[in-house]
Amino acid sequence: MRYLHTMIRVTDPDATIRFFELLGLKEARRMENEKGRFTLIFLSVPGDESAEVELTHNWDPEDYEGGRNFGHLAYRVDDIYDTCQRLMDAGVTINRPPRDGHMAFVKTPDGISIELLQDGSLPPAEPWASMPNTGTW
Repeated sequence: MRYLHTMIRVTDPDATIRFFELLGLKEARRMENEKGRFTLIFLSVPGDESAEVELTHNWDPEDYEGGRNFGHLAYRVDDIYDTCQRLMDAGVTINRPPRDGHMAFVKTPDGISIELLQDGSLPPAEPWASMPNTGTW
């Protein structure tokens, strides 16, 4: 058996791709299905193409609720503080800041929770150590 991908449904593929690019993922391939009226976009971390995120965009408008019901995707990052700062600078809300220097949560434009885990450990640092949670994750 081999892990292939995780699929999430998205309403705005461009916004979601920009979000995942901020995390370091790149588009690997894309499939348009006119008969089924959907687009599949596969993203992965360069150098680790074996674990993909599949963005499914149904062309007919649908409301997707309950992104938290999905659970979350998790990514290991080299520097959680730099990653969170890059996301904040781009307008992304840090729902659970990396107060401990180890773990943070953010959400995609469609409300899917993303867990960021520090590779190794960093000492707690401001402004993260005293930053409150925002919303849910």
